[in-house]
Amino acid sequence: MPWKSDQPPVPVAALPFVTSGQRFYQAAVRLQLHGLKAAMQYQIEALTFLKRRYEEDVKLLADLAGSAKSEDSVDIVAAFMQNASSDYAAEAGRIASIGARLATETAKDVSKEAERAAEDRAAATVAA
Repeated sequence: MPWKSDQPPVPVAALPFVTSGQRFYQAAVRLQLHGLKAAMQYQIEALTFLKRRYEEDVKLLADLAGSAKSEDSVDIVAAFMQNASSDYAAEAGRIASIGARLATETAKDVSKEAERAAEDRAAATVAA
């Protein structure tokens, strides 16, 4: 007859990897959440930028349609290109700053997780 019991054959306290495994999975979930937040921040920034640029594209077409002389059209396109290049450069700076901020936050989170893991190991060593 097979042995049946509600209790595990080995006490959980004798298996320290069980609790550290739980910590590992919790840390993995937190890291995935951090990655998801980062992806959303990038998407929000990119969509905001694209909306602004598309509005400028529509304004360019309206200005070109309303220009009476071809010289005006050249000036309109030149101003548009100048504004577009400065907008793209500024956006690259914003994306870089988001990346730097997220890298700093990730480093802090990883450091906290490492400290927690070390504390858990120390507590398990003392308890054993």
